[in-house]
Amino acid sequence: MPRDGAPPSAAASESLLEQLRALGLCWVEELRLTRNRRTMVSIRGRTLRLHHAYVQAPLVVHRAVVAFVMARGSARHAARRDIVEWAAQIPPDDRPFRSERTHPDDLSLSEHFALCHGRLNAIQFGGSLGPVAVRVSRRMKTRLGHFSPRRGEVKPEIAISARHVRHHGMADAELTLLHEMVHQWQHESGLPLGHGPAFRDKAREVGIPPRATRKVDSRLEAAGRYC
Repeated sequence: MPRDGAPPSAAASESLLEQLRALGLCWVEELRLTRNRRTMVSIRGRTLRLHHAYVQAPLVVHRAVVAFVMARGSARHAARRDIVEWAAQIPPDDRPFRSERTHPDDLSLSEHFALCHGRLNAIQFGGSLGPVAVRVSRRMKTRLGHFSPRRGEVKPEIAISARHVRHHGMADAELTLLHEMVHQWQHESGLPLGHGPAFRDKAREVGIPPRATRKVDSRLEAAGRYC
């Protein structure tokens, strides 16, 4: 799989667009391969924007991309789930990693989540998880939370969306923290990050829904993404 530092090629874009059209993609005139890890796939007019690592995704994921563009309702939600789950396999960025810092006004909230992490670690994981920083992110608009394993000198961390806390309350945000702690458990257990069978089994064990997405704004029919 290509690293994020490798420039996407025009030939790769054209080849993937032909593949997607063969799978049923219509009306899209241009495919742009990006390095944007926040938005893996999006549509702007007749242009499809897709993270370049999906060039080497398996056929089932390419079908999911087509369904995400063409389908509606439950079929589109299912396609989004497949796209999000495969995203966990994309290697870390080769470029220097710059972590967002918690806004000063959110420091008390970050401290609350750090205490919750310790409590949930003791109750749900028998204290087996290692310490991680827990920060509050004001950049995260569609994602609810995110676990980042160690990257070079950057220590592992969990981020919780400030927007998520405002819109859904502390109880929901603590469930998101627990969701990300299951990803931490995956990483520390030597398992690949994702929402596959091991994740779903552990999620049920600790008492949270084994889903990768949830609705964050019913007015916009937008979906929040765990990762």
